[in-house]
Amino acid sequence: MALDFADPAFLIDPYPALARLRSQAPLSWHEPTGRWLAAGHAEANAVLRDRRLGRFWTDRQPAGVWEPFNTLHRNQMMENEPPVHTRLRSLVAQAFGRGHVERLGPAIAAEANTLLDRAGSDFDLLADLAEPLAVTVIAELLGVPAQDRDRLRPWSAAIVRMYEVTRTEADEAAALDACREFAGYLDHLAAARRAAPRDDLISHLVAARDGGDRLSGPELVASAILLLNAGHEASVNALGSGVVALMRHRGQWERLLTDRGLVPAAVEEFLRYDPPLHMFVRTAAADVTIGGVTVPAGAEVAALLGAANRDPAVFAEPDTFDVGRDPNPHLGFGAGLHFCLGAPLARLELRAALGALLERMPDLDLAVEPPQRPTFVLRAFTEIRVTATVG
Repeated sequence: MALDFADPAFLIDPYPALARLRSQAPLSWHEPTGRWLAAGHAEANAVLRDRRLGRFWTDRQPAGVWEPFNTLHRNQMMENEPPVHTRLRSLVAQAFGRGHVERLGPAIAAEANTLLDRAGSDFDLLADLAEPLAVTVIAELLGVPAQDRDRLRPWSAAIVRMYEVTRTEADEAAALDACREFAGYLDHLAAARRAAPRDDLISHLVAARDGGDRLSGPELVASAILLLNAGHEASVNALGSGVVALMRHRGQWERLLTDRGLVPAAVEEFLRYDPPLHMFVRTAAADVTIGGVTVPAGAEVAALLGAANRDPAVFAEPDTFDVGRDPNPHLGFGAGLHFCLGAPLARLELRAALGALLERMPDLDLAVEPPQRPTFVLRAFTEIRVTATVG
């Protein structure tokens, strides 16, 4: 069968079609996109881990038009393989690992409660909690001044639209503008931190060294934008889809109200059951055999993470939402060389937000069924109206 990534019904609920694809062929050729699709857990996991399958950036053409977009991607770790990936990830991890995640814990919890105080009893979970919390967290991490933070989300949203299977010329124009403005802003911020360092990630990225090596200006900007885009897009959409799943499965919400010790497991189930990222594409550097199928050198193969996360060969009752699921070897953060560097921060943020909702709004409920955003790669709702008694 051929998936139709533009079918509105598929975008609302892709899981039945993904299950049919997985049962018919865990790895199959998809003529409309010219890619192989890995829908089984073993196959998707192999795609993510096999070093013969990589991310090999090729500049979009015409290069003169696409230079702002190309520069950001050419210089980030996600679009490179070793030795470039190893070097970039090492330098970024060195800065990222200097206690930043740990120090943000209390601030994240406090901000979640502050946002719920402002939200009232009838609010949009995305606009009033998930998005401002994620922007605040990543902005605090990077050291973006409070007065500039409202610019981050629109820039990020415009750039990530480029990763969709279907996009418009207007989407592409908006992404180019966002790349240019975002890079200019962060270049200016990095220059300020070189002159006057602070205890933030931008300052530590400026200072990070491996012997005599350090991040170039374009590499620093690209790394910061990658952390921001990946960090808050995933957190916002994982919280939204997870809370919607809880509201549609009230028994699971009641389990969490009774046992808060299940919150970490619930967050992992958010990332498995309806993950925010559904596709990660690799290119074969040589012929690679996966699940008995040979992907020829030069071909693209996409790991379908949402399909893999519901593979009955790995997950008992995979279409059941279970906040106590254990084990839960989901692929929500990827796997292998490109496993999400910000996973600890995302988990901290999701646990804090869910904990605050349970504590402050035990009668939380959907006001209306939320509309699904018409995208596949980055899966999300456009709005989630909820009601609650504020405690």
